[in-house]
Amino acid sequence: MKVTKLFKSFSFSTRCCIAIIFIYFIAAIYGECAYQYFQAHGETATYNLVNMEARYLPPLSVVTLADGTQHTFLLGSDNLGRDVAQRLIQGARIAFHVGIVTSLLAVPFGALLGLLAGYYRGWVDSFCTWLATTIAAIPALLLILAISIVVGKGLLGVYIGISITTWVSVYRTVRGEVSKHRGLGYVAAAQALGYSDARIIFRHILPNVMHVIIIAFSIRFPAAVGTEVFMSFLGIGSQGEPSWGVMINNARVKLWQGCWWEGTFVTLAVFLLVLCFNKLGDALRDSLDPTVIR
Repeated sequence: MKVTKLFKSFSFSTRCCIAIIFIYFIAAIYGECAYQYFQAHGETATYNLVNMEARYLPPLSVVTLADGTQHTFLLGSDNLGRDVAQRLIQGARIAFHVGIVTSLLAVPFGALLGLLAGYYRGWVDSFCTWLATTIAAIPALLLILAISIVVGKGLLGVYIGISITTWVSVYRTVRGEVSKHRGLGYVAAAQALGYSDARIIFRHILPNVMHVIIIAFSIRFPAAVGTEVFMSFLGIGSQGEPSWGVMINNARVKLWQGCWWEGTFVTLAVFLLVLCFNKLGDALRDSLDPTVIR
């Protein structure tokens, strides 16, 4: 009921953003199913098949391949004759992998430290703040690059690097909210009744700052996607899979020769996903934050 009421409170543009995010999510699920199918059968995925006779085809091109089958390149083909539309869907799969995994690691960790630091203060607050300040002082991209090199090829290094560099902002926001709530009457009443610190933190304070955590998740997700795109553009992260950054890197080579479609569609896909999540984050802040005057 609360979710339905929250959805009804959103503007039409916000509902459109939710619908677009849902379409991305469905595309990511489809891409994951296709990826797992080709992995299980040991076959080369169709989005990685090289068709040199179908290189640099514009959108809506229909070509008869060497095996006699016809194939429609809805969004055109790239420099190796691979279907841009299929690779775009796989890029959505990788983007959601990175966004979900890193957000589920960074947001709870930052929120937990924020809860502890804001409630206990003293040396706990000093230690958590020192740790957050130290991480924030290190250039994020360089830290992600270093971790990726140490961990090795693949997305594991990207997961760890983005998670380590993105929990700081969540920690600071939650810490400030918890520090404010610690001085309110309901916390003093719970302490007077002899409730344990764990119960006060997780049963009383946490529900009152949950809106901050939800908003932080909606903000951190597109930020993680953008970071992964940039890292894969540099050749770090996804190996042998069509990440959006890899596609942009491939597209820039022939962009000046008029092959605009791959770079254009990938850029629009990244822009639209980030825009929709940012719009949703603003709407969640306005709807869930009790301090906002409506």
